[in-house]
Amino acid sequence: MEGGSVKKERDGSARGKPKGRPVDTRALAEVQALLKEEPRRRDLLIEHLHRIQDRYGHLSAAHIAALAREMKLAQTEVYEVATFYHHFEVIKEGETPPPALTVRVCDSLSCALSGAGELMTGLKQALGAGARVIPAPCVGRCEQAPVAMVGQNPVAQATVDTVKSLAAAGKTKCPLPRYLTYSEYRKKGGYRIAAECLAGKRDAEGIMKMMEDSGLRGLGGAGFPAGRKWRLVHDEKAPRLLAINIDEGEPGTFKDRYYIERDPHRFLEGAIIAAWTVQISEVYIYLRDEYAGCREILERELKALQADPPCALPPIILRRGAGAYICGEESAMIESIEGKRGMPRLRPPYVAQVGLFGYPTLEHNMETLHWVREILEKGPAWFTAYGRNGRKGLRSFSVSGRVKKPGVHLAPAGITVKELIEEYCGGMQPGHDFYAYLPGGASGGILPAKMGDIPLDFDTLNQYGCFIGSAAIIILSNKDKAAAAARNLMKFFAEESCGQCTPCRVGTAKALKLMEAPRWNQDLLEELSVAMADASICGLGQAAPNPIRCVVKYFPQEVG
Repeated sequence: MEGGSVKKERDGSARGKPKGRPVDTRALAEVQALLKEEPRRRDLLIEHLHRIQDRYGHLSAAHIAALAREMKLAQTEVYEVATFYHHFEVIKEGETPPPALTVRVCDSLSCALSGAGELMTGLKQALGAGARVIPAPCVGRCEQAPVAMVGQNPVAQATVDTVKSLAAAGKTKCPLPRYLTYSEYRKKGGYRIAAECLAGKRDAEGIMKMMEDSGLRGLGGAGFPAGRKWRLVHDEKAPRLLAINIDEGEPGTFKDRYYIERDPHRFLEGAIIAAWTVQISEVYIYLRDEYAGCREILERELKALQADPPCALPPIILRRGAGAYICGEESAMIESIEGKRGMPRLRPPYVAQVGLFGYPTLEHNMETLHWVREILEKGPAWFTAYGRNGRKGLRSFSVSGRVKKPGVHLAPAGITVKELIEEYCGGMQPGHDFYAYLPGGASGGILPAKMGDIPLDFDTLNQYGCFIGSAAIIILSNKDKAAAAARNLMKFFAEESCGQCTPCRVGTAKALKLMEAPRWNQDLLEELSVAMADASICGLGQAAPNPIRCVVKYFPQEVG
């Protein structure tokens, strides 16, 4: 599925013979057999590392050296990329490879509330030396908490017995849900608007105007107006690229997975329409590695789309992440697509000007593109007719925690959390009273129940030190503590910091240590918060202080 229009500067053909340890001839032959005729371009490094690990279960020093030789890269370059990502198992000379089976237990907030700690302890005892049981950051299935991953097979409401049974049976592959296939999507009117665009029956200016009038904003968290972004990138010099962000690593967020598992072509049609409108040369889809089922769906459906296209298609390239929350940040994602460590870039220049491979890049969250077809079919007024409390539009709320009906709930923008719980989530779980909530996942802060009447939308929470982000709502009850939730979040930030900037790398680790005390040193935590918020390069470090400040401000009885 590789495109060809902007590759000439990425082939690496000018590099000389790499230096490093001698290359084992057997390992070299094994790598060559795996790669076959695949290009050896630098931007395919992560894809090639996946090929090796998928085959052997780990990345040996010999295979890393052989891959470096094949790709004409320094061994240090390959090693530093491989060790950056959680899902690559790098084994040095003399080290023992991990067991054939790895079971990952999600320990992010929603799963922690549902007993992930006890599950992990029980699994280590039950599975013994035949499997490795390790904690994992959010796997994007918060409504199914607690979740364990048996290889790539996600286990909802996991218990020791269910995980042990699947492990014993060798069921390590993610089962596919029933979803709308390409032929079914076409029968329901799918790709009609995309075909009209490519046939010249619609004009780009009219589409950009409709997107602007809809008020649709980026639904990955930043909330930048989609129509305005299209226009900005359209006005940049060609060639232009489109990068679709489906990394979705924010604890509490799972809406992108929800839509792909049901209607994958809706966002693909939105991407094709955006590519035609903005005059995009190539489309890159970046999918987090935890979503193995979604990857298989997209591989199948892209083949079906390309085998019987409804119109002329741009090259559409699917890229696989490797386990790094930071790659949800747009410039870190672009670095990862380029085959590098996911390190955020300093801005300016912005990715709309200098993005993927140095070209102007339209970057979008998957859900933003999911709404394009319907807005163009029904008109901007259809979208803006929804809303409460003076807000407009629809939001896909990922709700987890202490409610009866967790899941993705499509609701009017501006709904309050109290309304969301009662009208969409079936109320609180038996024996639990509403105590607090996270309005925007790990980064969005924590508010008490008494502030549950604030409209949930972009900009409505800022004055309270919070934000809605990707609309990941985690509900806490009277059986929980906001301070404990904040410690869980800070542990996540400390582990997921890319380490590029000192305020984030050191600040998150130091803050976590201070937050483990029964009484918080609030003055020192605020100093750390100021340093992280003011001096971090990207949103991870800038938002990491939000849980601290919210607990100190709204839950002083827990930490005073």
